[in-house]
Amino acid sequence: MNTDILPTQELKEFGIINNDNSFTQKLSAEEIQKFLQGYTIVADNNKKRATFQLVDNNNRLKVIFLERDRGISQILDASKRSIEYSTVAEVSDSGDEMNFRKKAFVFDLEHNKVVEFDLIKNSRELTAIIADKKDVEQISRYKNELEKLRSFLQDKMERYPEIAKDISRDLSVVSKEINTVDGIIRRTNDPLNTSKQNQSGIELNVNDPDRYQDAQRNREEQNEYKNEDLQRSKGYGR
Repeated sequence: MNTDILPTQELKEFGIINNDNSFTQKLSAEEIQKFLQGYTIVADNNKKRATFQLVDNNNRLKVIFLERDRGISQILDASKRSIEYSTVAEVSDSGDEMNFRKKAFVFDLEHNKVVEFDLIKNSRELTAIIADKKDVEQISRYKNELEKLRSFLQDKMERYPEIAKDISRDLSVVSKEINTVDGIIRRTNDPLNTSKQNQSGIELNVNDPDRYQDAQRNREEQNEYKNEDLQRSKGYGR
């Protein structure tokens, strides 16, 4: 494979390619091809996360370091018992959390694996999955996480008016899901109104198309895939 135009030194530093310029065996041929097409590698190491993406016609490696509130192993283990929520933030030198994401980890019993959902990018699928569980405590907890995310976005919009338009789109998504969840809670608390379920704008039938697969497709469309064992350097962990 021709790697002449690639930023080989940086790729070696992060363990993405070997000293002989071959790609690490931890990446499949399909993953390598996607990476060369602009897809992002997402690598987790305890509380830390790093994303790697080739930009500028594959001449430059864009690296973003993030940190989550808990270690990934702890989150994955706990999510097998109940839905777990975690925040991932890119913290600048000033300590400002410019890039803040809230994730939900849901155990897919059918496929025996934990699936990660973004509360903004995968909001519709996540709301449908949680609604299907018909668990008042889980639904209320989900609403609480959405409200915390909304508060963060509102604060961010005030602090960074230059990107208010982008933030407002995310804020609109979150507010819409909160309204949907409010409707679900009302119907859950009033069994006489369950016949109105189909008027809510959300399908709760357990035979609906696989929401987990929908979320996976969305992640692929966003040009992102994960490799949790990729070696990292520069203090990220080996």
